[in-house]
Amino acid sequence: MFRVTETTRVAKVTGGDSPNRTAERFGIVATDLGIMWDGGDGRVFVLFGDTYGEGWCGNGAGPGTADWRRNVLAFSTSTDLASGLALDGVVEREGGGACQVIPSGGGKEVTVIPNGGIAVGGRQYVHYMSVRRWGPPGTWRTNHAGIAVSADGGRTWDKPRSARWGNLRGGNRFQIGAFTRSEDHVHLFGTTNGRHDDAYLARVEPSGLLDTGAYEYWDGEGWSGRERAAAPVFAGPVGEMSVGYHSGLGCWLMMHLDESRKGIVLRSAERLTGPWTHGEVVVSGQEYPAVYGGYLHPWSLDGPDLYYLVSQWGPYNVFLTRSRLEPATAARPTT
Repeated sequence: MFRVTETTRVAKVTGGDSPNRTAERFGIVATDLGIMWDGGDGRVFVLFGDTYGEGWCGNGAGPGTADWRRNVLAFSTSTDLASGLALDGVVEREGGGACQVIPSGGGKEVTVIPNGGIAVGGRQYVHYMSVRRWGPPGTWRTNHAGIAVSADGGRTWDKPRSARWGNLRGGNRFQIGAFTRSEDHVHLFGTTNGRHDDAYLARVEPSGLLDTGAYEYWDGEGWSGRERAAAPVFAGPVGEMSVGYHSGLGCWLMMHLDESRKGIVLRSAERLTGPWTHGEVVVSGQEYPAVYGGYLHPWSLDGPDLYYLVSQWGPYNVFLTRSRLEPATAARPTT
């Protein structure tokens, strides 16, 4: 369908030395992820994960005493992405700086990590995971995953219990998720907690977004109302995911971390159910150690330059990256 001719790191998005001066403006010294979606109001929503301010140790996440917020939300109206991703503002706390937006319940919940977002019918929806404990790199255990919703432009969020996938026994296939919209349904790609399993697919009518009982799951041949019937749409290992339709190329794009290939992979497919190409590594962990994430900018899904956000553990900050795509016919479908 296409080939990647070059990949370039454009600019740092977060951190005190970034063009956005996020430490000074928002109290964001260090953060990760940077999940993006079109908010439907002329802004791109940019949702970050665990975020730290003054006192950050300078090597990955933590400490918790360094003005720790489990997630923060920024906004961007940048259209000149070749110059970087400008952040116009954040959801602020009293006294200034970015506040935590999606609540955390405490107890056996270490943190609440956002996975994907989408705007539907004037509301914002975010798929999140409730982390119970961290394990070795690429491994963790969740209490559950769920969908948070905001009706006021991202300022406040609710986490209804009806919109949760439990993970009491482990192995639930929608603990990490990525949203996209196709025809009459919202689609949700998922995988288990961690970065080692396959990718699965669910769909729901917009009216049922906050009711996990309304979801249907791709079983390899059709749609089933049974969650356990979900079959892989492509083989892992799959980490963080982002998906969108590229109108210029006429195909779906999927970006995700692949720990076996040590980098961020870009795949494509004519249909969300596949077959998906094996894809190629567009950001190598050999060049950028401990790279992860990979979230598509929704306003770059029409031209030759594809923009997305990636994170690095050591700097523990987010970077705008560009890959140039050219149409090709050599992409090889695989399961």
